Amino acid sequence: MTDSIESVYREESRHVLATLIRLLGDFDLAEDALQQAFLAAAERWPRDGAPHNPRAWLISTGRFQAIDALRRRARFTELEPRIKADMQPNDELNVALDHVPDDDLRLIFLCCHPALSLDSQIVLTLREACGLKTEEIATAFLSKPATIAQRIVRAKQRIRDAELPYELPPNPDLPARLQGVLHVIYLLFNEGYEASSGPALLRVDLCGEAIRLATLIAEILPDPEVFALLALMTFHHARRASRTDANGDIVLLEEQDRAQWDRAQLERGTQFLARAVRERHTGRYAVEASIAAVHVAAPTSEATNWAGIVQLYDALLDLEPSPVVELNRAAAIAMRDGPAAGLALVEELLQRPELRDYRFAHAARADMYRRLGRAGDARAAYETALALTTQAAERRFLEKRLSRLDPQSPLPS
Repeated sequence: MTDSIESVYREESRHVLATLIRLLGDFDLAEDALQQAFLAAAERWPRDGAPHNPRAWLISTGRFQAIDALRRRARFTELEPRIKADMQPNDELNVALDHVPDDDLRLIFLCCHPALSLDSQIVLTLREACGLKTEEIATAFLSKPATIAQRIVRAKQRIRDAELPYELPPNPDLPARLQGVLHVIYLLFNEGYEASSGPALLRVDLCGEAIRLATLIAEILPDPEVFALLALMTFHHARRASRTDANGDIVLLEEQDRAQWDRAQLERGTQFLARAVRERHTGRYAVEASIAAVHVAAPTSEATNWAGIVQLYDALLDLEPSPVVELNRAAAIAMRDGPAAGLALVEELLQRPELRDYRFAHAARADMYRRLGRAGDARAAYETALALTTQAAERRFLEKRLSRLDPQSPLPS
């Protein structure tokens, strides 16, 4: 039964929390209610059996646990107007589940309200609506966990003080709210595609959640950039079966079995991208999706159009200047012009403070040294990348690369 409760927690906790925030009107109160609901489940389900509808049971139990706590703390009168209409007998079937499918989307738009800064919108949504840990968000932002935690607290306080509404914005306001929402979904997918920590490289649940949320948004706002993001995520998600081997170890793109790629998903991604570019759309996600499309169109790694990919990275840098985009462009140049050309760019990038502790930059430098036959330099760079890596599959990959280097090669002086 413990395994069953843990499975329900993984699958339902984000959805339950979103609904509890709607019902209770308070982030912290809803988070406490969520924890109390699962504690009650751990106590009762092994004894009484799991309910027919776990999500409804957890929502109902969490809500009434919160109401009881408010009464004990004498805050019920203060919040009564918000939650009185939702009070029902404590029965799992009495929760208004017709609202639940939209609660995730409502919560994302609340977290991405323009009253918050864009950074606050993103970190709050990743934490509250998507369930990422503060440390995972910090990795995505190349920031410190303490800094991210402070942003989350301030964002919650801003929502509480301004009494921002828990609702989907009216259609005329949707486009202005879209940038932050799409950025959140993009980072959520990235965390699922290459987890920042933990035993497994992939978190397929997060990838699926990101695609689901983007699909929901496309239904209410068929904007070209929404379809571009769907194309990008779908192209990458189609390769998930080939990205690790039977032991969960990383398989690089050039070594992947392309027969394992999900052709139906690739076709779906192609359709999404066609819909995005039909209106001559050239936003960030359209360019990134076009890069992914070049990769998946190549029948073999050797046949990849690296010149075209470099041109697309040039376009992406014009739209979205960032050191990470420059790093990816350097890797593409290394494939087009040779590792020495790419290495010169990476060495320059590593002088910037934003990338000095970025594990992928050191891993890229190590790979270019390896391809140049400079085993000692490669070993030093791999060891630096390894020291910065907590993700288990990535660590195994780097350790394997280290083990294959010539042990007699001297370290750089």
